[in-house]
Amino acid sequence: QVQLVESGGGLVQAGGSLRLSCAASGRTFSNYAMGWFRQAPGKEREFVAAIALNGGDTNYADSVKGRFTISGDNAKNTVYLQMNSLKPEDTAVYSCAARSRFTIATKSPGAYPYWGQGTQVTVSS
Repeated sequence: QVQLVESGGGLVQAGGSLRLSCAASGRTFSNYAMGWFRQAPGKEREFVAAIALNGGDTNYADSVKGRFTISGDNAKNTVYLQMNSLKPEDTAVYSCAARSRFTIATKSPGAYPYWGQGTQVTVSS
């Protein structure tokens, strides 16, 4: 069983930055694929970014390319989402997801069996 704990959410003005963290349990973190997804009120969950920690392959939603960066620290079993130039439309609950022994930075939520509780990101205009 993999447990995921997100942190780093909060309230920020448009144009500002936040860094989300997702700490994962597990002894083979370096073989994980990790994803970030978000869900705004009244909207469906959407893909944000993903990384395959074995090899470093990354994948981003078009809406965040050039503004968000996903990275991983295998020594800390932690994945980060650096969010710059935030916009009000980035407001959502952000959740991380994990799949062990997977080398594809997939955007499909169904590919991830493990999910965190989520952290709220609010961007004011």
